[in-house]
Amino acid sequence: MAKKPAGMRGVNPRAMNQMMKQMGIDTKEIENVEQVIIRTPDTDIIFDDASVTKVAAPGMLTYQIVGNPREVPREIPIPDEDVALVAEQTGKTPDEAKAALEETGGDLAEAIMKLG
Repeated sequence: MAKKPAGMRGVNPRAMNQMMKQMGIDTKEIENVEQVIIRTPDTDIIFDDASVTKVAAPGMLTYQIVGNPREVPREIPIPDEDVALVAEQTGKTPDEAKAALEETGGDLAEAIMKLG
């Protein structure tokens, strides 16, 4: 038999849910979740087939995600117009301009100064 975590020993799950309701905390499992993505400037944290629980308490709403995340570096799309502008302003090739934009996270002014 699996050992319960220290904080859960002897607590009936039904009684726990009842206590939470009495405190104004409501939990609800979100059905049929296919994917959860957390986006940061540099990375996407992706949960495929995650289990998600919505927890509503007075003045607060939270989501609990359980699953196996994978981290994927974010690629910033560089518009062709930006590449053309940087190439024109610096006299560099479009490939050089695109590389500078990728290195600067798409920042036009910084890419121009980098190549200038």
